[in-house]
Amino acid sequence: MLVLASASPRRQELLRNAGISFVVEAADIDETPLEGESAGVCAERLAREKALAVWRKRPQDVVLGADTVVVVDGRILGKPADGEDAARMLRMLSGRVHEVITGVCVVGAVKSPLLAEPARSGAPQIRVGSETTQVTMSEISDDEIREYVATGEPMDKAGAYAIQGGASRWILRIEGDYSNVVGLPVELVRRMLKEVKQV
Repeated sequence: MLVLASASPRRQELLRNAGISFVVEAADIDETPLEGESAGVCAERLAREKALAVWRKRPQDVVLGADTVVVVDGRILGKPADGEDAARMLRMLSGRVHEVITGVCVVGAVKSPLLAEPARSGAPQIRVGSETTQVTMSEISDDEIREYVATGEPMDKAGAYAIQGGASRWILRIEGDYSNVVGLPVELVRRMLKEVKQV
């Protein structure tokens, strides 16, 4: 059984569209980046912590954890705290190129020589990776930002926007995996699940 350690409807939809069967048990962890932590390390650490938090309750299953961050000028943008924070993030992204990084972690007791860490007695096997996509945004006016924030869509999204939603009108170019920007790099996930015989 594959367990998705996320309540994100976007991640669930991406998995369903890829034909991957799963159940949901959301992890509840502190998602604050550590001081001096790079974006890629942060995304992978949080994905790992989410997966392990759920795996400890369901050690018989394989658990998939994921965490997405947006990076501009080396600064990590997670989910906005409120509307003002969302507007601040969108102003930072306006007319700029930024990176979207999603860390992915698969945890389970499944034996596989391809897993990154060999199983020890009572310890899970863990596979961690990440995907990076570059996104170019057009200029966004203050009025557009205000209207977009008022829809509520930015509030649970890293970087305060949904590429598949209202913010799609401002996306000039992406370089890399589109599904990664939505919230889950499907090809990477399929590859990792194959290694643990889950797809």
